[in-house]
Amino acid sequence: MKLPAHLVFAALLAFPLSTMAGTAIAADTAHSHGHEVHGAMELNQGQKWETDAALRQGMGALHQIVSRGLDTAHKNALKPDDYKKMSGGIMTQFTYIVENCKLEPEADAQLHILLGNISQGVDVIEGKVSGEQPEEGLIKMAQALNSYGSYFDHPNWKNFDVSH
Repeated sequence: MKLPAHLVFAALLAFPLSTMAGTAIAADTAHSHGHEVHGAMELNQGQKWETDAALRQGMGALHQIVSRGLDTAHKNALKPDDYKKMSGGIMTQFTYIVENCKLEPEADAQLHILLGNISQGVDVIEGKVSGEQPEEGLIKMAQALNSYGSYFDHPNWKNFDVSH
């Protein structure tokens, strides 16, 4: 049985990404079912949060998925099946990050906020948000990935231009 992506996201976000994750963020995210993310992202005393290889790999793959999606959307060539494939690819990376990423509790809490923001974009591309087009979900995910680059230390991270 295949569960809807928003339920899988909520379950993944409810579990800590590291063994010592902040339970307040996990409980808050579980309560919100991944739709509303509370709290603003913060730097680590003015510095970006440390990352590990698993997080960098997973986020790099998410960046590629969103980049390809945006490129295709700009050409008006995305079809409903393309959005389903993107959602599946994003779920694969979420699972990889959750299973392999080990961050300090404070960084983990920030990552939960970020992943919640990405899951909101996934809800939009899956057509679960009334009044929003799937392309808007790609933009939401690109903005969340830009936040990742602003708050997490990922060498050579490239932000998206979401101004157009």
